[in-house]
Amino acid sequence: MERSPIKDIEIKHLLQNALVDKINSREVFMKGIDISYYYEGYTEYDIEDL
Repeated sequence: MERSPIKDIEIKHLLQNALVDKINSREVFMKGIDISYYYEGYTEYDIEDL
């Protein structure tokens, strides 16, 4: 049985809890890039090393 895509309350709750107030933080931005590359399988480089 599939979940209905119309009931998005759970997704909204998870996203709301994941939001941060530090939108101008370089550290948060760079960590996001690191995580994105890690997700794609690129683990050879770290943003802090570049």
